[in-house]
Amino acid sequence: MPAAEEELVRLPVGERIAILNAVEKLEALGDTLPFPHSSAVKGSKLRELRPRSGRSAWRAFYRRVGDVLVVAAIGPEAQADPRGFGRAVALAEQRLAEYEE
Repeated sequence: MPAAEEELVRLPVGERIAILNAVEKLEALGDTLPFPHSSAVKGSKLRELRPRSGRSAWRAFYRRVGDVLVVAAIGPEAQADPRGFGRAVALAEQRLAEYEE
């Protein structure tokens, strides 16, 4: 999703690479990508990619739409920045709702 790509390029290079590595794992394993690389977002239908097996301060929020796994937003990890995490989740949900229309 273009908006998530814009968020990705604003991350520090090392974090961007970690997110891209996590996305490659998601592409390879799909819905079977296990914890700690992926986790459900509480109170949402979203899942979060957890770069560096969860040790990164950044997350990529995604959900399956039909046959495609769509990364809709990039945001901070919940414990590092709870408000930023909530904003990124809401943004991902909004973008996915628009994408599904």
